[in-house]
Amino acid sequence: MSQNEQRRAPLANEMPMLGLGTWQNDDADQCAESVRTALEAGYRHIDTAQAYGNEEAVGRGIAEADVPREDVFLATKVWIDNLAHDDVLSTTEESLEKLGVDSVDLLYVHWPAREYDAEETLSAFQQLRADGLVDRIGVSNFEPRHLDEARDVLGEDPFANQVELHPLLPQEELREYAAGRDLELVAYSPLARGDVFEQPEIQDVAEKHGVSEAQVSLAWVREKGVTAIPKATGEDHITDNFASLDVDLDDEDVEQIDGIDGRDRQVDPGFAPWN
Repeated sequence: MSQNEQRRAPLANEMPMLGLGTWQNDDADQCAESVRTALEAGYRHIDTAQAYGNEEAVGRGIAEADVPREDVFLATKVWIDNLAHDDVLSTTEESLEKLGVDSVDLLYVHWPAREYDAEETLSAFQQLRADGLVDRIGVSNFEPRHLDEARDVLGEDPFANQVELHPLLPQEELREYAAGRDLELVAYSPLARGDVFEQPEIQDVAEKHGVSEAQVSLAWVREKGVTAIPKATGEDHITDNFASLDVDLDDEDVEQIDGIDGRDRQVDPGFAPWN
């Protein structure tokens, strides 16, 4: 797949398969600069969240970039303390104000935890969509049982489920669940915070193609039909990750990476649904 094929326009009801993640990018100036740099390097998908504390900086980066707002697929997430119906409405409006936009392309339930109630929470998301403040309804860290419940409430699949996914946590069950449904998978921490770089299988494939381990890992995620949103702050990492769009893995490469024995979940809070 070429870079041009990955730059899918939001107006076509599609989400670019590579985005910039901004978790823990909480220095306001650095965050804004990262977003601006990424957009001007070719990214068209930016991901943030209420809990990251950087929505204002993300919005500043979008505004400062030489890229029209309508060309940017922008996603944010409602935190678990704000998932009661009226809180969803009020805090999403606050998020839009911080981001400096009239609407977001995708709004996620950050976790099915604390104040989350499928009927109450998702009905508020539907209201936001009906009011034109949100284009798509997403969920994050949902397991199949939560996805089933969300589908029952919404009358359709959520647009996307954002989960930790990388060669050390391939999420076979969730990928199988999404197959054949109107449900996208979005991978956060797709590089396992750098742990994938130490895997001999990935090192071998990177050497074979003359590319970085990060590019191989992101290409593997894409081969699984999953969108990746790696965090990067410096220009070198931002551009290196973007170059993964030109890495084409063959079946042998994918099989080699699939054969990694190690399993490592990076994000594992006590309120996670699998705990």
